[in-house]
Amino acid sequence: MTRSDTPRTPFVDRHLGFVPDPQALASATGFDDLEALVDATVPAGIRQDGPLDLPAALDEEDALAELRGVAARNRVVQPMIGLGYHGTVTPPVVRRNVLQDPAWYTAYTPYQPEISQGRLEALLTFQTVVTDLTGLDVAGASLLDEPTAAAEAMTLLRRATKAADDAVFLVDTDVLPQTRAVLRTRAEPLGITLVDLDLGGAEDPSGTAVAAALDGRAGFGALLQYPGASGQVRDLRAVVEAVKDAGGRVAVAADPLALTLLAPPGEWGADVAVGSMQRFGVPMGYGGPHAGYMAVREGLQRLMPGRLVGVSKDASGNPALRLALQTREQHIRREKATSNICTAQVLLAVMAGMYAVWHGPEGLRRIAEHAHRQAARVAAAAEAAGVTVETTRFFDTVSLRVPDADAVVAAALAGGVNLRRVDEVRVGVSADETTRDQHVLAVCDALGAGRPTDDPDTGVDAALARTSEYLTNRVFSRYRSETGLLRYLRRLADMDFALDRGMIPLGSCTMKLNATTEMESVTWSEFADLHPFAPADQAAGTRQVVADLERWLAEVTGYDAVSMQPNSGAQGELAGLLAIRGYHRGNGDAERDVCLIPSSAHGTNAASAVMAGMRVVVVACDDEGNIDVDDLRAKIDQHGERLAALMITYPSTHGVFEEAVQEICAAVHDAGGQVYLDGANLNALVGLARPGRFGADVSHLNLHKTFCIPHGGGGPGVGPIGVRQHLAPFLPGHPLEPTLADNPVGPVSGAPFGSAGILTIPWTYVRMMGADGLRQATVRAIAAANYVARRLDGSWDVLYTGRNGTVAHECILDVRPLAKAAGITVDDVAKRLIDHGFHAPTMSWPVTGTLMVEPTESEDVAELDRFCDAMLEIRAEVDRVVAGEWAVADSPLRRAPHTAEDLVGEWDRPYDRRLGVYPNGNVRGKYWPPVGRIDGAFGDRNLVCACPPVSAFGDAADDAGGDGSDVDLAEAGAGSGARPALAR
Repeated sequence: MTRSDTPRTPFVDRHLGFVPDPQALASATGFDDLEALVDATVPAGIRQDGPLDLPAALDEEDALAELRGVAARNRVVQPMIGLGYHGTVTPPVVRRNVLQDPAWYTAYTPYQPEISQGRLEALLTFQTVVTDLTGLDVAGASLLDEPTAAAEAMTLLRRATKAADDAVFLVDTDVLPQTRAVLRTRAEPLGITLVDLDLGGAEDPSGTAVAAALDGRAGFGALLQYPGASGQVRDLRAVVEAVKDAGGRVAVAADPLALTLLAPPGEWGADVAVGSMQRFGVPMGYGGPHAGYMAVREGLQRLMPGRLVGVSKDASGNPALRLALQTREQHIRREKATSNICTAQVLLAVMAGMYAVWHGPEGLRRIAEHAHRQAARVAAAAEAAGVTVETTRFFDTVSLRVPDADAVVAAALAGGVNLRRVDEVRVGVSADETTRDQHVLAVCDALGAGRPTDDPDTGVDAALARTSEYLTNRVFSRYRSETGLLRYLRRLADMDFALDRGMIPLGSCTMKLNATTEMESVTWSEFADLHPFAPADQAAGTRQVVADLERWLAEVTGYDAVSMQPNSGAQGELAGLLAIRGYHRGNGDAERDVCLIPSSAHGTNAASAVMAGMRVVVVACDDEGNIDVDDLRAKIDQHGERLAALMITYPSTHGVFEEAVQEICAAVHDAGGQVYLDGANLNALVGLARPGRFGADVSHLNLHKTFCIPHGGGGPGVGPIGVRQHLAPFLPGHPLEPTLADNPVGPVSGAPFGSAGILTIPWTYVRMMGADGLRQATVRAIAAANYVARRLDGSWDVLYTGRNGTVAHECILDVRPLAKAAGITVDDVAKRLIDHGFHAPTMSWPVTGTLMVEPTESEDVAELDRFCDAMLEIRAEVDRVVAGEWAVADSPLRRAPHTAEDLVGEWDRPYDRRLGVYPNGNVRGKYWPPVGRIDGAFGDRNLVCACPPVSAFGDAADDAGGDGSDVDLAEAGAGSGARPALAR
């Protein structure tokens, strides 16, 4: 069906916020129509000619029907490939009430903790799962995937040991091949030398292999795999001791399900454990997204990358959760940041944590024992048939020596099973939660073996068996009924604020509609249940989605080639800079290592440049928020032939279209450098201008911003890069993907196509919007920002505008004058907005003491007006502080946010209760924050970042009775400021 022969409303009309009269919207911004606003805002020199060459828009029904046809090109085969990806079953209650619930997937990163207590509690659960299983002290709130987590562990150990520049890092030869490849990509620009640590086939390798690998060199650490990629489970105690005797520390990549049966790394000396929580209920999705994990020994937590949830207290002394320690360190430390990670995998971490809550320790052990037993049945049948079983001790994976690996793999496929072809004479067989008897039979038939025994010789060697308890907190034993878990998830969601409640006007982060139709295909089995290393012909549909997006995004951006591999915006930054680095080195210009970065840039820019082996030089901005062109030219002249790149964001992080952007790009090119254009603000460009045509060489695109992948409470994100033709040879490669195996730049993510499992979201968005719809979205985003700026101007100072007094798709409101006049801070305004039912705009970035507002195209005028009304009412309250009516410390701004407990408790404040809790008079639909303003410093001084076991409660656990309430951690002796034990 085409648009002309269906009565259905075009999707673009659903995506755009309702505006009764677009002409009135234009008039409110001071222009005759929206096109006049665009003409006054976007420089004529960068405007594209003609419409985008994209397929005609489909309505929602037809788009899903077309995608169903694409999905049918995939063939889901039982996965027994292993290599860190396994079949799993997402509990339906988790799938429906987390993955498919906008209360979870439309939330933003919990930087405003007072309105994020639900997902923070869920992440504390995730951290507890990781610390319990690994036997280590502190775990983070998820990383991107196992290979990148391993790379982060490598750099953490380098910092922890204060290693000499020539110190080496040992890598177990049984490490997953994609992990080894990502380590190489990350190590080379940093000058880290990787050395193979061959532990042979011994079950209990000695420490002599460490000395042989070091060969007299200093080593700062080692990465071991447990179990190995081959499936071998080894006693690694002697190896760990040898590494430490040599002055290094040890990271272990460990399968979390195996750790329910095997002694955890923390108990035998590991300093860091990393891995993937994919098999805890998160579909394979042809590679992602999946929550990587990291846990560390006490003393290393301040070096951890990413996010860490900690316990603190609110203004009333009640326990409350927040992100602790290194939150947003890129903005503070910039090129000295320990990591460039910004987006993590919160939604997937929540799923994994709730998988553990649903199954509990006994259920996880049953699943692990099932996988082990099925692998043991294959091993026993193979051995009985005369096949050499090379894996002598194993958990769920065995390596078999066969006469003809290709023939065995083909025979297994005919029986409906995918095996791993290791080489010409070896195959790998991995079992998991979904492995049934018929799959084991198919493998045995492929091996020419007899019927597998129902009672194989199973069990882990006593020396490696786990004896310690895990998941002993009550949350892991309470929710065995679906009613219980359903209500628990609802209670957590009710504590949070997400897009399903109201506008989240975060500048740069583009929190716009994540349409239900776009999300629907994520859970289709044809996309969700594909192993990333399955034969290509089994993934023809997903590969079509990838190819379509590469083509469409190239058209949208004006670039010549696109890679979908980077699984976050920060990974996209790194991939883009590595492409520039590879290009210079390919031209014999290895000395080009200077990266110019404006002072207003996102902090990950500088961190990514350092990770790519570049030296950061800061370029000043002028009083209008633009790049200081004179300072730029001076820096170019100063660094001459060492110039590698300039990183800019366009429109700028100050919310304006810089008129000199083409002049800036030309100056860099004339000096032999390349221009990296951060695509964070592409929401103001699509359909109007293409960075690949007005001067940029490479950009990363935030699909979790402009192209509607939801933020998921802090992740997933996808950050593909677009490049001009001369950089195309330096897009990320991958050793396990034939089409990418020869790329000179290695992978930046574990899977060849990154988080392919959610690429159907932007595919559906583009397919339903079409060229005209995408352009309309951009125009409306610019109009919405200008509408807000016009309504607030005069009461709030709009810090930067373009030459015609307009802003791009966001505007910056200056709170600094109020701090001088009345002591009011951005925190005060942000917390008071909670009382009005809003998430705060971006705080103190790119300018300290300001709020950056981005309303997006998906909010209607009524919501824009509600936000503006709230800001105007807050401004009126500021005036009352200035007038001396309230002391700032006793004002509703400083006492915000107001909780229900405040309402019913004693009231000793100089303003009316109703003004405090109902500032806009809206009694219906009131969002009640579960905690008051949180004391962040207290939480850092008294770090508690996991749930205590039941034993910590003493008699209190028995006294809890049958009322279903959890026990207060503070009463249980978990330390001052600890949080009530999970569910309230």
